[in-house]
Amino acid sequence: MNDSPLARPVVLATIAGTRSALADRGNVVLVPTMGALHEGHIALVQRALELGGTVVVSIFVNPLQFGPNEDLDRYPRDLEADLDKLHRLGVPFVFAPSVEEMYPSGPPQTTVKAGPVGSMYEGRSRPGHFDGMLTVVSKLVNIVRPTSVIFGQKDAQQVYLVRRMLADLNEPVRVEVVETVRDDTGLALSSRNRFLDARETRAARALSQALDAAESSADQGIDAVIAASQGTLMGESLVQLDYLKIVHPDTFLPVDDGYKGAALVIVAARVGSIRLIDNAFIVLAG
Repeated sequence: MNDSPLARPVVLATIAGTRSALADRGNVVLVPTMGALHEGHIALVQRALELGGTVVVSIFVNPLQFGPNEDLDRYPRDLEADLDKLHRLGVPFVFAPSVEEMYPSGPPQTTVKAGPVGSMYEGRSRPGHFDGMLTVVSKLVNIVRPTSVIFGQKDAQQVYLVRRMLADLNEPVRVEVVETVRDDTGLALSSRNRFLDARETRAARALSQALDAAESSADQGIDAVIAASQGTLMGESLVQLDYLKIVHPDTFLPVDDGYKGAALVIVAARVGSIRLIDNAFIVLAG
């Protein structure tokens, strides 16, 4: 048994330094994050470590994926606390660039467009969000050159779009998806949960409860799923529903009314001033 203390992660702040440090490393596993690490992120890192190779966690709050009225300035940042958590896990490298390092000439003129699915659901509520997300993921992939990249199922539309981008651009990168991590009440973990007060936290549980209701009703068909899940959300006055949709996992497009088989229920709602998302797989019958 090796009882030697784990080394603190090497923090890489420049693109050139990152490429140099990772040169000839072979199997590299990337975990892209915006920091403010919680147990959901830790699950992603643990999966990366299980895959072997050299693990790189990126910490970068990407301004391109925030709209003008969103919470870029308010988004939580605590690099030292994040490094402490990654140190305990034994992560060797953290790529933590500045905005100026990633976008030295200001907002880039060349970006990745998310396509039709990128303007639906989250994209409709947050115009340009997925273009900004895919642009930075593309940059991270080009900088780190990973063999695998790790994402969480909670951001299901993001996962779909990243997979589609990597396939469309012929990038030989495997996407590993980790199941959504939840607290004891079922609430999906999110960096934004810290902004909920006690009453809002209780109300936010309605999202996962709505997904449970959807799963319980799946054998009765789509109409029953929608009625059960929306009914659960309508029963919580602090929750303002943005959307609740049933989509095909392979296309992320809404399924037809008579569809039977595997599907994904996606939901977004505002609880107080905080916007939350969640999703769950179901099998439609009926």
